[in-house]
Amino acid sequence: MTVQAILNVKGTDVVSVLPGEQVDGAVATMTRHGIGAVLIRDEVGAVLGILSERDVMRGIAREGVACLRRPVGALATRDVISARPEDGIAHIMGMMTRNRFRHLPVMKDGRLVGMISIGDVVKHRLAEVETEARALREYVAAG
Repeated sequence: MTVQAILNVKGTDVVSVLPGEQVDGAVATMTRHGIGAVLIRDEVGAVLGILSERDVMRGIAREGVACLRRPVGALATRDVISARPEDGIAHIMGMMTRNRFRHLPVMKDGRLVGMISIGDVVKHRLAEVETEARALREYVAAG
């Protein structure tokens, strides 16, 4: 299975903020959408960074709540690693585990086509395992 299979189920909408937005506004956006990270994109849609809950927590630990009034770029991860739609699920799980991040933009031909989280990957993998188990039970039952 591939990243594209996940996007086919969850959709390709990506929540993002502009680089000048304050961290507290980005946190409110994440809360409103029930997500753990937002992409930072410029006016033409280019990905400039990613701000995650973990980035915000690190900022609070370093600076206190004053970091919430800073622009998102002050706390964001700028070197954004991305996936491709054709990447396999096992590869993506390994990448997320090795690099210790939970959100991954999906790029195709230099343009953003979606975003996946570790929750999306695990949910998809569990569905695969359940389908395999059902097929095996049916095979055994058929004799």
